[in-house]
Amino acid sequence: MDRMDDTLIDVPRGLTNVVAARTELGDVRGHEGFYHYRQYSAVDLARERTFEEAWHLLLFGTLPSADELAAFQARIVGGRSIPDPVRELLPAIARLTAGADPLAGLRMALAAVAASDGSRPLYDEDGDARTADAIRVAAVTPVLLAHLHALSEGREPVQPRDELGHVAAYLFQVTGREPTAQEERALSAYMTAAIDHGFNASTFTARVIASTGADLASAVGGALGALAGPLHGGAPSRALDALDEIGTPDRIDEWVRGTVADGGRVMGFGHAVYRTEDPRSRMLREYAAAFGGPRVEFALEVERRVPELLAQLKPGRELHTNVEFFAGVVMEQCGIPRSMFTPTFAAARVVGWTAHILEQAAEGKIVRPSARYVGPAAPVPLPARG
Repeated sequence: MDRMDDTLIDVPRGLTNVVAARTELGDVRGHEGFYHYRQYSAVDLARERTFEEAWHLLLFGTLPSADELAAFQARIVGGRSIPDPVRELLPAIARLTAGADPLAGLRMALAAVAASDGSRPLYDEDGDARTADAIRVAAVTPVLLAHLHALSEGREPVQPRDELGHVAAYLFQVTGREPTAQEERALSAYMTAAIDHGFNASTFTARVIASTGADLASAVGGALGALAGPLHGGAPSRALDALDEIGTPDRIDEWVRGTVADGGRVMGFGHAVYRTEDPRSRMLREYAAAFGGPRVEFALEVERRVPELLAQLKPGRELHTNVEFFAGVVMEQCGIPRSMFTPTFAAARVVGWTAHILEQAAEGKIVRPSARYVGPAAPVPLPARG
């Protein structure tokens, strides 16, 4: 037997606040409006360090020296290459997934890369091989996303430029032009802030799959499947859709009241964990405001007015903007099309997933919870046929 009945413990629906594992990678302190990667504030890292430095921190436990950073960047560049057999498959994948979940093509492409690379189960690898797999998957992910995006639009994909950093290379591939320093800095801040955020659904999924000893790409593929769910991913584009629907400042009140009356959700406001302002939103508001222009000014006006209205319509619930609201504004200002918002989030979060996968694989224990049966009493004799 897997367990004795009297050892079962009932837990809240959705496992809310249930501690399912120990981690050294970071934590979210929702009531404080704070989260961190290892011992450092995630927002401070996003503001003051590069994406690669935060990546190195999660993977190896330390911020890199100049020499270590150069060596790490070289490993990332080396991991960007798409195997020729996979490159030949990408047009077909783009056609198959046209109009579908934007992450569906990435799941297929990553599985193909893993097969082409001869990836082995985590169970059969040592720590160095697992780390190499983690860098490879996280490095090639944005390249695959940019290729699939270009192919879906009937364009020839732009190859990444080795001399560009991870974020700039991705932005160059997606937009087809070299990003400005402001665009690179703003997108780097967003992507660094999106690397990890506690035991969310996709991270937990990745760890469960990793606990079985499966290959790393399979664990990432499972995380991508979880991220595809509307309750987990996709909100940045929906937040901008809301701005489009509102249209002008004089329609804010009417739109919000109508949406709430119809039982709809005002996208970009409220968070399952934070009971104060989302620290990521606070930071990205500053990057958005620096771009200026009518679109940004309108977003700032919506962000100011909507909480006032929600306080009237939903008294007792303090709702602030979450990361998705200004993330959408920042990505739009950087030239990223709306269809690539969630893929851009995935290109950042894959670094966090792979770090969690490595931590779970090192533990060597399969995740095997129990469920309390609440169906008809058993056993019941089988009825006679006929």
